Amino acid sequence: MIHGYKLFGYNIILDTESGSIHSVDEAAYDAIFMYERGTADDVKTLIRERYASIPENEIDELLSDIAELKRRGKLYSPEISAAAWGAPRRGAFMRAKTLKALCMNVSHLCNMTCSYCFAGSGKYGGGGELMTLDTGKRSIDYLIENSGGRKNLDVDFFGGEPLLNMSVVKEIVRYAKRRGRSAGKNFRFTITTNGLLIDDDVIDFINRETHNVVLSLDGRPRVNDAARTTPQGGGTYDDVVPKFRKLVDARGGKNYYIRGTYTSENPDFVNDITHIADLGFTELSVEPVVAAPGAPGALSMEDLPALREQYEMLAGEILRRSEEGRGFTFYHYKLDLTGGPCVYKRLAGRGSGTEYLAVTPDGSLYPCHQFVGNEDFLMGDVWRGVVREDLRELFGGCDINTRAPCRSCWARWYCSGGCAANAYNATRSIEGVYDLGCELFKKRVECAIMLKVAEKRRV
Repeated sequence: MIHGYKLFGYNIILDTESGSIHSVDEAAYDAIFMYERGTADDVKTLIRERYASIPENEIDELLSDIAELKRRGKLYSPEISAAAWGAPRRGAFMRAKTLKALCMNVSHLCNMTCSYCFAGSGKYGGGGELMTLDTGKRSIDYLIENSGGRKNLDVDFFGGEPLLNMSVVKEIVRYAKRRGRSAGKNFRFTITTNGLLIDDDVIDFINRETHNVVLSLDGRPRVNDAARTTPQGGGTYDDVVPKFRKLVDARGGKNYYIRGTYTSENPDFVNDITHIADLGFTELSVEPVVAAPGAPGALSMEDLPALREQYEMLAGEILRRSEEGRGFTFYHYKLDLTGGPCVYKRLAGRGSGTEYLAVTPDGSLYPCHQFVGNEDFLMGDVWRGVVREDLRELFGGCDINTRAPCRSCWARWYCSGGCAANAYNATRSIEGVYDLGCELFKKRVECAIMLKVAEKRRV
């Protein structure tokens, strides 16, 4: 399968199975699609008629190049999944049951009341619990005990607002490092925070101990303060931006992301991204809201044309700023075209429910943080382990072969089937397809590939 599109003056052809990307002129773009449907003579005739100024010998060279690319498996390459795993079926590939990461919900309390919060102001339908140190330690032990031969293990501190339980976070990190040394494991920590409680002590700890930090900000003051409010209804932009700047400035180049959410209330979200970039932040991620259909701020397929246009505008802005020497990284446009995930990862997806689990303050285990509070997906706890093997098998056997639309999608090796939680929220099945999310993902991949092509052309 090939996929072609035109963006910012580039004619791009993606060979789906091999991952080969070709940036070509107009004649080659047309010829590649014609070649797939007709004989070489047919293509030659059509190209001669459409591009009368191209000499005969150059048309012959073009067709010869296409034939050579096909021979080398760079165009029209056969389907990997069918060749490697046979006819699509559930469980054609089953993930291993060794853990690599925990999302530790150390706080089901929050000091913000964000309008779009999927966790219900951070409480996940509960009473606002904080994780105890004993539960935190047991979670670390559980991760080590179930990590098999993995050396590198990841812990994400999440909430609610994890800084509301900062003393326990610090002790968990200390314990994990000590246990990791004795068990031959290396821990990497990430923390996600709304920033209200950041002070010098927090900055020092986060910058010393975490591999990554995610800082929540939606963009322009009016956009941020309409959604990200205190319990009293006040805005938060003026409080958190100076703290984020101070933390990032002191971070010394270590990983971070400013992470925002856009909704139907700010469909011009490129203005929010560029606003954050203008504040001096260079690592950005602004993502579509996760909301039930019809909920305030929820996006729908009617928004798709405008959102596609926004992503193209963003790509153009990144191109322009990069040429001016003030570029920034947009998370969804990061793409490794030379290596990237192996076929194992591309086929089987993200590992929620198998390699990655969420832990609640009371030690309960869920497939990921977005399933927390849904008792249908309660898998067990850190003392007993996973007791719902049916759920682990359901998530472990869910891959791009189990979703019928994925099997014919040109972007499947980049997407790997998408987010199970989004699929469930949209279709009530983790093997369903969240149509809007799929379409947005495909547009982001097109933009990301174009940016890589542009980067290569500049070298």
